[in-house]
Amino acid sequence: MHARIETGGRRTATGGWSLSLLGALLVGLVCGFGPVPLHAASRIKDLADFEGVRSNVLIGYGLVVGLNGTGDSLRNAVFTQESLVAMLERLGVATRGVNLNTKNVAAVMVTATLPPFARQGSRIDASVSAMGDAKSLLGGTLLATPLLGADGEVYAVAQGALAIGGFEAKGEAQSVTRGVPTSARLPAGALVEREVPFALDSLPELRLALRNPDFTTAQRVAAAINARIEGAPARALDSTTVRLPIPPAWRGRTAALLSEIEQLPVEPDKPARIVIDERSGIVVIGDKVRISRVAVAQGNLTVRITETPQVSQPNPLGGGETVVVPRTNVEVDTQPERKLVVLETGATLDTLVDGLNALGVGPRDMIAIIQAIKAAGALQAEIEVM
Repeated sequence: MHARIETGGRRTATGGWSLSLLGALLVGLVCGFGPVPLHAASRIKDLADFEGVRSNVLIGYGLVVGLNGTGDSLRNAVFTQESLVAMLERLGVATRGVNLNTKNVAAVMVTATLPPFARQGSRIDASVSAMGDAKSLLGGTLLATPLLGADGEVYAVAQGALAIGGFEAKGEAQSVTRGVPTSARLPAGALVEREVPFALDSLPELRLALRNPDFTTAQRVAAAINARIEGAPARALDSTTVRLPIPPAWRGRTAALLSEIEQLPVEPDKPARIVIDERSGIVVIGDKVRISRVAVAQGNLTVRITETPQVSQPNPLGGGETVVVPRTNVEVDTQPERKLVVLETGATLDTLVDGLNALGVGPRDMIAIIQAIKAAGALQAEIEVM
C-alpha cells in the first residue's frame, strides 16, 4: 500500500517562504527524506477509544496510623474513633466506651482506577485523602482497605506506607506549607482481588468512540480502516462512533485486530473555534478560523492619577497646626498613534494574529476585539468562553 504525502506552505507578510519552513524543506531534501509534511497525522489510538475496553473506578474507606500527632482530633472527627474501635474489636481488643487518643490516626478515603483486563494478583496505584481535620499524613501507613466498585463488590485491597508530596512546618509565629500534606499516593499499593469479566474474542463487532466528536474525522477513520483491513466494512454511524464488524479472517484474533487498527494514521479535522479565558487573559485561536474583510481600530484611554501631598508645618512655638496640603496630578493618554488595520477576506490565523499585534494590543484587549469582530459578523468561528 502506498501513502501519498501532501505538503503545504505558509507565506510571510512579504510574500516569501518563512525561513523555518525553507530550512526544514532543505534539510529534508539534502538528507533524502523528501518534503516535510506540515500536518502530521495522529494514530487512531490517540483519537478514539474502543468500546468495552475501559477502566473502572474504585473507592474505599480506611484508617491511616503512625502519624506524629497530626491525625484527627476526637472532638471534630468522631467517626475516626468509631472506626478505630470497630477495627480493634475485630482484632479481639475491647475498647468500646473508652476515649481513645486519635492524634496518631486519620480517617481517609482511598480511590483507585482498575485498568481493563487487570488480573488477580496484579497491583495498581491508589490515592489517599484525609476526611477529618488531620494536619498531615506524613509518615502514615494505610491499614487494609477494601476498594469497592459501582456494584458494591470488592475488587482490590489497599495497604502500605504512604508517599506524601507536601509537608507542613510551623513554629510559634510562622508556618510553612508546601503542597497538600493531607493527600498521598500509594504506588502499587492496591492488590487486585477480583477480575472484571470481558470476553474480547467473542465480540461480533468493534465500536470506536472518538474523543473529539467530528463527522469528518469519523469518516476518515472508517476510510483508513477499510484501506488497511481487508474485508472490513467499517463505517461512521455518527460524529462519535465508527462501527466495524469483525472480518472472518480476524475472528478469534480481536486483540491482533485492535493492534493493527490503533496504529493507523489519520489526520483529524478541527472546527473553527476560539477559546477565551477572560480571568487569565488566555486566547487560543484554531488554524481553521477565517474572517471576512473588516477594519479594526483600537485605542486605549489611560488616566493616570498621581498623589504628591505636601506637608505645611508651622514655626516652632508659633501655635499653629501641621496641615497636609493635597496635590493631585491627572494625566490622560489617548494613544492617538493607533490606526485602523484592515484584515482581508479569508484571512487566516497568521493574518489575524499579525493584524492584532500590529495594533499593539495585549491579551485582554485582544479578547474584546475578537468579540467585536464576531458581533460584526466578520468572524466565521465559534467563540468558547471558559
